Amino acid sequence: MRLRPVPPVSAWTHTGVRAGFEVLFVEQTADGLVLRGHTTAVEGGEAWAVGYRIDVDHRWRTREARIEAVTAAETVRLTLERTDLTAAESPADGARWLVDGVPDDRFDDCVDVDLESSAVTNTLPLHRLDLRRGQAHAAPALFVRAGRLSVEPVEQEYRLRERTQDQISLDYTSATFDFACVLTCDASGLVLEYPGIAVRER
Repeated sequence: MRLRPVPPVSAWTHTGVRAGFEVLFVEQTADGLVLRGHTTAVEGGEAWAVGYRIDVDHRWRTREARIEAVTAAETVRLTLERTDLTAAESPADGARWLVDGVPDDRFDDCVDVDLESSAVTNTLPLHRLDLRRGQAHAAPALFVRAGRLSVEPVEQEYRLRERTQDQISLDYTSATFDFACVLTCDASGLVLEYPGIAVRER
């Protein structure tokens, strides 16, 4: 599905499961795009701040993600690197992803990174997938928890409901979390409304 270019600056209010705010800055590079953002929020009585930098190629495949989470207790950093897109040589065991430099074959089927703390990462598969109305499109991802940045594989599917000149409506499901909702996005694939999670402000 061909989408418009993402704007250089976007912002969301996080509401529902958490109260917070997120900003995103997008930079075009010779190799693709760099997405830099930050979310600060209070969720379940705990305050946290998560910053991220995600490098994607021209096909919107994640090459590397660097994430930092700050809580009252600690600061945690995480680096995710796709070996077949960035490393000079793939690791000996052939794992597609490195998690803090360590090969992890749990994520060999994953293409995207999905941050629990962000409304942005749903945009990544939308630019890659050839979404057609009524067809389910799998988008397995590395799911990164907001607080301690633990990582786990997540099964996700997107199904196009409707598309107009300015908006896209999608059925989103995750069998991993037994979760489903309708996502409303703009013509660049950025979320306008993620029910119970985030609403676009800019």
